Formats: sequence, structure tokens, C-alpha cells
Amino acid sequence: MKAWPVLGIAFIQCTFLLENWFLYKAWVAFCGHPPPHEDLALRAALLLLACSFVVAALLSFYSASLLVKVIYRVAAVWLGFLTFLFCAACLSWLVWGALLLSRLDPAAAQHRPLIAWFFLDVALAVGFYGLLNARRVRIRRVSIRLANLPLSWRGRRALLVSDLHLGHVNALRFSRRIATLAAGLEPDAIFIPGDFFDGAKADPDRLAAPFKRLSPPFGMYFSTGNHDEFGDTARFLAALTRAGVRVLANEKVVVDGLQILGVPYHDTTFPIRLRASLEAMKLDRGSASILLNHVPNRLPIVEEAGVSLQLSGHTHGGQIFPFTWLTRRVFGKFTHGLNMFGALQVYTSYGAGTWGPPMRVGTTPEMVLLTFE
Repeated sequence: MKAWPVLGIAFIQCTFLLENWFLYKAWVAFCGHPPPHEDLALRAALLLLACSFVVAALLSFYSASLLVKVIYRVAAVWLGFLTFLFCAACLSWLVWGALLLSRLDPAAAQHRPLIAWFFLDVALAVGFYGLLNARRVRIRRVSIRLANLPLSWRGRRALLVSDLHLGHVNALRFSRRIATLAAGLEPDAIFIPGDFFDGAKADPDRLAAPFKRLSPPFGMYFSTGNHDEFGDTARFLAALTRAGVRVLANEKVVVDGLQILGVPYHDTTFPIRLRASLEAMKLDRGSASILLNHVPNRLPIVEEAGVSLQLSGHTHGGQIFPFTWLTRRVFGKFTHGLNMFGALQVYTSYGAGTWGPPMRVGTTPEMVLLTFE
């Protein structure tokens, strides 16, 4: 293994250990030391939980056993709750500090447990809300006007389905639900700009099987995301092909006059490669085109190539607070929704699934029904 993945994993693991240690110290500071046997059990539980996600994530690439799936799901849920509990601990210290500085309450010390319990309850409530919110996939309807759109495509509808992350958390039942929702919308075409799979070791044919019953008249199209390239990419792509999905790897297809292009994630990480790939597809600038590009970036290159509309995912909108704010700092207005970059239109979807914590707070899972005008 190269040095940078090892360093990255070590940094992430150290971060989780520090967060769990901070939770323990905050709890003891505000509520006092528990009895020795309970204190030992609490320390041991937090240590195991602190290591659980990194261990589970590494195991997930090599095993699809029931035990690994259970460990991964528990670890992923804890990772989400850890985020909110860490914020609760920080807020507890801030409120306590403000109370001390204000000197409004001479008996402030007796309120320390009350402050901690209040923010603990809020954190748990937000976590459970996030779990429920992530399960309810919304249908977002958006009208799109493209220059030089073939007359035959006006009034037609295409479904944008991104970031399912099928694997150990979003499994067969989730795939069936997404396929059922898609079938009910009766789109003319389906576009999947990456992260259909989560990258974990799984049976991709089984996970993709529900999409076999979808038969939009103008096809289903896919380009890889970063998670599709984490595991056995060739096996993932073969499963999608068998499910009736057209995989576009630096390819262009013309469907009833509309140009549909797809670029793999790894090629979009290098500007020179992306530019060369788009040039090799010989785009007809006199006709509308749609590019499946997982990440909403490299927009100057895409616009320069003459693409009409780019469909992306990847960001999840940050998925859960406070990462929603961080994602906005990275991707700006292209974090979500329909936006313009010069003559190029870009639609970025929040995605239907989740990565890591199966939670959404501050974002909503979605599939997007595009109507061409």
C-alpha cells in the first residue's frame, strides 16, 4: 500500500479516537465519574466504537459476511451520532463558559449536569431524525431548456438517479425501492452519474437486479463515480450491463438526435485526460448534449468542449451538518441544484443514498425528474 492511504487512514483513526476521548472527558466533567466498573465499561465501549468504522470499512472490501455487514452498519450509525454528540459536547462547554463569565447565577455549578443532558438529548434526537430523513427519498421535478434540443425530445422526461451507494448499508431492499419509484415515474430515459455501488465487496448482480425491470424507451446510462472504482470495478460494470444499463466510458451515443456522453471518474481527476476524452468524442456543437460527470468540477473544460448540460452527484450536499457547510465552501453554488457556468448548465443532485452514516441532516435524499422544454 502506498504511503498516502496509510497516512490518511491513520489521520482519520486518530481523529475518531480524539473525538471519543473528548466525549468521555466532557461527560465526566459535567456529570462526574461513574462507579469504577461503569467507568471501565464506558471507556472500553468508546474505544471500540472509536475504532469500529475504520476497521469495518477495511473489512468491507474483503468480506460480505453477515458479521461484517452488522459491524459496518453499527459503526456507520455510531459515526453519525458521534458527529452530533461531539457538537453537543462543544456546545455544553460554550454554554458553561458563558454562564461562568456572565456571573448571573452564583449556583451555576449545580447546572452542569443539566446542561450536558440537554445537549445530549438534542444530539440523540437529531441523530434519530437523520436516520428517518435518509430513508425518505424525495422526487424533485425540474424543467430544463437546452439550446438546439431536438424537437422530438421536447416534453420528454429523464430521471437523474445518483449516489445510491449500494453495498453493506443500502442493500437489495433499497435498490428495489429506488427501482419501484423510478418505474412509477415512467421516465423516457434514466441517467446515473456515478456511485451506483459503494465499493464494498458484495454481489453486484443481486444489487443491480431490480433495475432489470426498468425499460425506459430511450435507455439507461451510467458513468462511474469514485466509489464504483474502489472495489472490483470491472465486476460492477458488468453487473450494470447485464441489468440493461449502458455504461459510458469516454463514449458518446446519439439517442434520437440527443448526444449523451459519459466520462469515468478517474479520467476527470486529470484535466488533460478529461479534455482529451471530450475532444475524442467529437461533440456536435450544433446539437444538444448531456454529459454524465460524477463530480461537479472541471467546468471550464466541459464548457469549452461545448457540452449543453452536465449531470453530477458526489457532494450529497454535505449529507449531514456541519459537513453541509464545508461542502458549500468547496463546491459553492454547484453543491446542489441547477446552475449556470457560462453557456453550460450543471445539475448536481443530493443523491438518493448515503455514504458512511445512514443519516441526512440539512439535506434530503432525492431523485430528479428532468422535463425537457
